Amino acid sequence: MRILKYIFLLFFLILIGLTVFVATQKPNYDVTRAKVIKNPKSVVYAYINDYRNWETFASWIKNDESIKFNYPELTIGKGASCSWKSDSNEGTMKTTFAKENDSIAQIMIQNDEQSTIYWKFKDTVGGTKVTWRSKGKLDFKSKVLAFFQGGVNSVVGDVYERSLENLNKTLDYEINTFKIKINGIVYRPGGFYLKQFIHCNQKEVDKNIKSLVPRMQHFFEKNNIIANGKPFILYHKYDRANDYVAFSVGMPIRDSINIMPGSDIESKELTPYTCLKITLIGDYSHTQAAWKKGLDYIAKNKLERNTTGQIIEVYVKGRGDVKNPSQWITEIYIPVYPKAVPKRTYKKPTDSTTVVIPETVPETPNP
Repeated sequence: MRILKYIFLLFFLILIGLTVFVATQKPNYDVTRAKVIKNPKSVVYAYINDYRNWETFASWIKNDESIKFNYPELTIGKGASCSWKSDSNEGTMKTTFAKENDSIAQIMIQNDEQSTIYWKFKDTVGGTKVTWRSKGKLDFKSKVLAFFQGGVNSVVGDVYERSLENLNKTLDYEINTFKIKINGIVYRPGGFYLKQFIHCNQKEVDKNIKSLVPRMQHFFEKNNIIANGKPFILYHKYDRANDYVAFSVGMPIRDSINIMPGSDIESKELTPYTCLKITLIGDYSHTQAAWKKGLDYIAKNKLERNTTGQIIEVYVKGRGDVKNPSQWITEIYIPVYPKAVPKRTYKKPTDSTTVVIPETVPETPNP
C-alpha cells in the first residue's frame, strides 16, 4: 500500500513539474515552410489567392470529412474571406494584403486562436518557390497538446508540409489535365438572362470571371431568383492587338425581370443562332486553347463566322459542383452561318431533260 502511495506521489510531482514546464514555455510561435511548386508563379499565386481552392490542398481540411465551408461574395484578393465549421474545428480567414504574383497576408482565427499568415512567391528553377509563414500565440491547452506532439513548430510545420505537397500535386495534375472536343454545328436557342458587364485587359479576364460569377450567383440567392440554367460568359469584344476585352457574366432566367435603375445588373434577351460547339473538360485556364481549336476547325472546314453574334462560354460543371478542376466542363459556342447545301440536279425518268434547283437552300440546324 505504501508503494502505491509513493508511486502516486511521484506521478503527482511529475505532473506538477510538467505543468510548470509547459506553462513557462513561450506562447509565441513563428513557423515557416517552403516548397518549389512545378507551375508558373502567376498560376500558383492565383490558385492560393482564391479561398474556394483551399479545400483541394489544405491538409487540415482534406482530412476532416465533417467540415463545411461558407463562402461570401468575395473570395479573391484583399478583403476576401471564408469560414468553416466541423465537429472539432471552426474558424475564419481573411486576406488583409495581396500583391499580384508576389505576396499575400491573411488573418486566421481557428478555435478562438488568432494567427497571421504570410505567403511569398518567387520564380526559381523548376517552377515557383512558395514560402508559407505563420505567426501566432498559443493558449495553455494548445501548448500542452503541442508539447505532447513534438512542439508547435513540428505540429504546424507538418500541416504546412502536407498542404504544400497537396498543392503541388493538385496544380501539377488538376490544372494541367484537360481535353478539348469539337461537337460540331448546333443551334443554340435564345432566352432571357441577367448580366453584369465589365471590360479589362487580357491578363485580368480570368481573375474578373472568378470574382463576378460568384457575385452573380450571390445576387440570385439574395433576391430569391431562380436560375434557368448554368452561368455563362458573353464576350462582346476580344481585341488582342489593343489588349482590350469586354464581356458580361450572365445567368439565364425563365422570364424577363425588371431591375431597379442604377443597378449594375441588367435584364437582357439572347437571340437564337447557329454556332460551332466546343467542349472543354478541365480548368478554365485552357479556354483560349479551346477557342483556337474551334477557330482552326472553322477555317479548315471553310465555315463563315457570324460576326454579329458573340462567343459564349457556359460553365456546365464548375467549382460549385466539383472541387477538382480536371473535372470541370465548359461549353464554348462560336457563332457561324449555316452551311449551304450545294445546287443539285436530277433527271426526270420519262425524258432526258435536266432540271436545276434554282436556289441554294440552307441546312436546317440541329435543335
